Amino acid sequence: MTALYDQIGDGYAGLRRPDPRIAARLAAALGPAASLLNIGAGTGNYEPQDGRVVAVEPSREMIRQRPQGAAPAIQAVAAHLPFVDGAFEAALAVLTVHHWPDPVAGLRELRRVTRGRIVILTFDPGARPWLTDYLPELAALDEAQMPALTDYAAALGSVRLEPLEIPHDCVDGFLYAYWRRPEAYLDPRLRSGSSSFRALGDPLAGLERLRSDLESGAWERRFAGLKGLDTYDAGYRIVIAG
Repeated sequence: MTALYDQIGDGYAGLRRPDPRIAARLAAALGPAASLLNIGAGTGNYEPQDGRVVAVEPSREMIRQRPQGAAPAIQAVAAHLPFVDGAFEAALAVLTVHHWPDPVAGLRELRRVTRGRIVILTFDPGARPWLTDYLPELAALDEAQMPALTDYAAALGSVRLEPLEIPHDCVDGFLYAYWRRPEAYLDPRLRSGSSSFRALGDPLAGLERLRSDLESGAWERRFAGLKGLDTYDAGYRIVIAG
């Protein structure tokens, strides 16, 4: 089995560390559960550490980077989960659904094997964080790969959506985490922590416009209101089913 992160996952663990504030929100949404499936588990970020977790991850590279003592990981894909119906009391999926070849099939499988609550951190493809002003190709990519928010209820049944505002000093280097640190987007090492930048390559024209606006002060003037914010709604949503 080969997977996207077999190609792009080198160095992932160093750039994508769990932010404790996001972890607290996800833990609160999950509540107590005797057994938990973490689907698209990656290196284990945001997994509970109490031994009740089974991780599913398609990428061998991601499994290789899981830390010692992490939950056991099974190499499999969301659309074909090797578990009986209702095998888990709860399930977690963090910034992964957009990487599934068939998100709807994966969500239905997740519902099949989970008898209780499902918590998914995803992104609203209709959101337009400020970075898309410089890189409209990111907006096009989000629309192409992110499921619509209505898809979750169609696959999982009744759901509720909660906005996840991102702290200005977020330590997890996902795409829009650097919303108050715009110079970070000029650093190729930091960009490498985002699968979206990996998909686009280096969009040089947009990045050069950003560099120019930072040097001239145009970015500061245009987005002055951001500097006074501790958190920002970039479009991330917590989907809670069950």
